[in-house]
Amino acid sequence: MAIITGGGRGIGAATVRRLARARVTAGSGRPLHVIVNYAANAPAAEAVAEEINAMGAVVGATAVQADVSSEPDVERLFAAADAIGPVTLLVNNAAVVFEIGRFVDLDIERLERTWSVNITGAFLCAREAVRRMSTERGGDGGAIVNVSSRAASFGSPNEFIDYAASKGALDTMTTGLATEVAAQGIRVNAVRPGLIDTEIHAAAGQPDRVAALASNVPMQRGGKAAEVANLIVWLLSDEASYMTGALVDVGGGR
Repeated sequence: MAIITGGGRGIGAATVRRLARARVTAGSGRPLHVIVNYAANAPAAEAVAEEINAMGAVVGATAVQADVSSEPDVERLFAAADAIGPVTLLVNNAAVVFEIGRFVDLDIERLERTWSVNITGAFLCAREAVRRMSTERGGDGGAIVNVSSRAASFGSPNEFIDYAASKGALDTMTTGLATEVAAQGIRVNAVRPGLIDTEIHAAAGQPDRVAALASNVPMQRGGKAAEVANLIVWLLSDEASYMTGALVDVGGGR
């Protein structure tokens, strides 16, 4: 069983599709089932789930609504997964970003929402996953991939320092949690996408941001959600069995 938060759009949706194509198993040879989590856009998540279910009996998918910043919602999300099978894979992808602006103009509502989704949401989901995966608790082990950002390194001055800081917190959680649960059969890694062509730029008020900034990338282009998804799925797979605590950049050299 895999849970992909924010799985109805962007990198999350690309990861669901890549998992299905990879035919990754849920452990013990069980067919993989993917929970496509979403906060508000039910049609998008349901469309992704329907697409996966149309692939046949090898994989399955279910769209489940949950706001990851809410502990009751996260508990309900994992309970929905439990009803189908043991959770062995988690991708913490859900995140929010607000319009580009300067630090001095940040307000408390924006800060609280950014922290609650990008940090608290990832912590809550990882906690529930560890409770189920840990071999100390009778689980089969598993893998967690956190979707961070290159912004955690750059700081994103004059754009969204709050978003960058939230991803820095996710990097720290990845490092600490990976060490804590390594002997419990759980691997924890993070990917740090750079300039990727997804809907997040429109949410930040710059839908053309990728094209505008592509010349700043050594590869002279923005990345695609599928290129990030390829790495996420590899980190979830047994091919990455000796990797944990890694922060892997996917930024075209930037």
